[in-house]
Amino acid sequence: MNLIDYIRILVRRGWIMLLLALIVAASAFFVSRSQTPIYRSTQLVLIQPSRSDFGLTEASRLQLNSYAVYLDSEIIAQRIIEDLRLDMTPGQLKGNVTIAPDTLRLVVRIDVRSTDGDLANDIARAWGQQLVDYRNQENQTSRREDRVNALLPDLPRYSQQSPRPMLTAVAGGILGLIVGGVIVFALEYLESSVVRRREDLERDDLLVLAGVPPFDA
Repeated sequence: MNLIDYIRILVRRGWIMLLLALIVAASAFFVSRSQTPIYRSTQLVLIQPSRSDFGLTEASRLQLNSYAVYLDSEIIAQRIIEDLRLDMTPGQLKGNVTIAPDTLRLVVRIDVRSTDGDLANDIARAWGQQLVDYRNQENQTSRREDRVNALLPDLPRYSQQSPRPMLTAVAGGILGLIVGGVIVFALEYLESSVVRRREDLERDDLLVLAGVPPFDA
């Protein structure tokens, strides 16, 4: 088949692809809209050595993983639950929290997911404050020049993580076009042996000797 044949197919049956894409996109959009929104709040905790010393900076960098382990514990989760008076278990709270060290920027990132954006902000900030309090306590037994401070550089802000109706609708539309294209070319394959027009014979290099004109009643 040449390009003209493909164009002819799309002109004749392209409505199937468009209709299926529209149906799938609309269905995906409305199903996505009906889902409960999930928000994500991010709190960064900056680890700041008291002096610009390579050894102290590297030691602080190596401690980032330990800070993440310290924060990602049920003990800390229980403190957050008690401080914010949350109705959940430490395991349930931990399941909605992700803690990851960033050795390049010397920060610990805390991500909190919740169906309540403001609550996600409160949990993220309270969790970051736990590391600040821990470092303040550790600094009490260290010399001033050897101290490592933990700071909250900014307040956490939540954003909607899911669902995303428009993105889901676009993905559904693309899927509908692909499935519609498969259906269209499958129909063409099944009907490839059916002769309806003079062009169907000429396309296969067959010579048409005569034709029956349309009968006008």
